[in-house]
Amino acid sequence: MRDWFEAGAADGFNVMAPVLPSGLELFVETVLPILQDWDLVSRSWSGRTLRDHYGLPRPAATRRSA
Repeated sequence: MRDWFEAGAADGFNVMAPVLPSGLELFVETVLPILQDWDLVSRSWSGRTLRDHYGLPRPAATRRSA
């Protein structure tokens, strides 16, 4: 994963655990710290949402008529 990412062959990965939630918990507890040690995954986030993290503006609210 690291080689692919650093070579520009991938910009992200989908995690699909075979068993939920234990498979995802195992990934978070074992793999995520390694990726953080390699500075490939952030240890903190700048906002509460993905939109906040990327600095994207919130779309204007619209009302739908019934």
